[in-house]
Amino acid sequence: MDVQRYSRQLALPGFGRAAQARLAAARVLVIGAGGLGSAVIPALAAAGIGTIGIVDDDIVEVSNLPRQLIHGIADVGRSKVASAADTATALNPAITVERYEFAADAVRAIALFTHYDLVVDGSDNFPTRYLTADATATVGVPLVWGAVSQYGGQVGASNAPRTPGYRDLFPNPPRPGSVLSCEVGGVLPTVCATIGSIMATEVIKIVTSIGTPLYGRVTTMDALTGGFREVAYLHDPAAEPVDPLSFDYRHFCGVPSAAFSVSTAELAAEFANDAHPQLIDVREPWEVEIAALPMAVSLPLAELERGVPTGLDARRPTVVYCHHGMRSQRGLELLRAAGFTSVRHLEGGLDAWARDIDATLARY
Repeated sequence: MDVQRYSRQLALPGFGRAAQARLAAARVLVIGAGGLGSAVIPALAAAGIGTIGIVDDDIVEVSNLPRQLIHGIADVGRSKVASAADTATALNPAITVERYEFAADAVRAIALFTHYDLVVDGSDNFPTRYLTADATATVGVPLVWGAVSQYGGQVGASNAPRTPGYRDLFPNPPRPGSVLSCEVGGVLPTVCATIGSIMATEVIKIVTSIGTPLYGRVTTMDALTGGFREVAYLHDPAAEPVDPLSFDYRHFCGVPSAAFSVSTAELAAEFANDAHPQLIDVREPWEVEIAALPMAVSLPLAELERGVPTGLDARRPTVVYCHHGMRSQRGLELLRAAGFTSVRHLEGGLDAWARDIDATLARY
């Protein structure tokens, strides 16, 4: 044990060498190396967590840098896992960082979680949040989760089924598009740092058995007032365990099925065959100014929520797209409800198009 390095932790009342030894022996898996992971991962590395696993399938973009402080300008275009792992090991060369450059699915989650003592969910989408909650409950490992949006965020912890879990607090996901993503609604960078720090604190508390974890409680922060609020919740006695291997998380969270999606390769093939569908771009005008697909009609999602304007042909094959493929899912839902008979959304959005088809758009 490096006594000099950890001297300020060792001096804490009730902490000491025993708690530090537990940190060194712990294996913690972090889902997401974005805004929350950027605060959680370096905090855990610096505190002395012995093994940190990082799961993410994304790459670093310029727009990530204000809030994802684990990455730097030189990391743009790199895998977030690789960038985060390098930062963590630079902070503390004595720890081990395990890299998983893929998106979590049920099979991988069940297999992976069994090798860790605790899972931290810093993901940015509801299918992954519900999957992670169910998989940790199935495997029997504690979970610390957090979420941020605009000027606020929340943190909770569970050790289901022994404590109330995520589904007890949120039995059903919100309607698609009703919760603004950071991409759409924005997020104050310091909110990510604050919420991520609280998440890291919960990890340390659970691993070392100091303090009282946020089991059965969720703490929320409002950065505009500087206030915090705590909400307690209990087990739902009517809830039944969910088997992650047989549950359709995308359908549960309102993600369009493959029948209503088009890949970048499929859309490029249609363009090559002169089969140009009607393109609808639901991003904001400032985003369209930076980069857009040719011949696309700009129709911000907020305007589409108020109704479909005249001039669009509901009978013509249509593809709706956004930046990452999140807003377009809501756009797809609105267009189908408005009577568009052949409408799909672009999987991965313009980000995937730039990566797979047209690298000149990668500046966005």
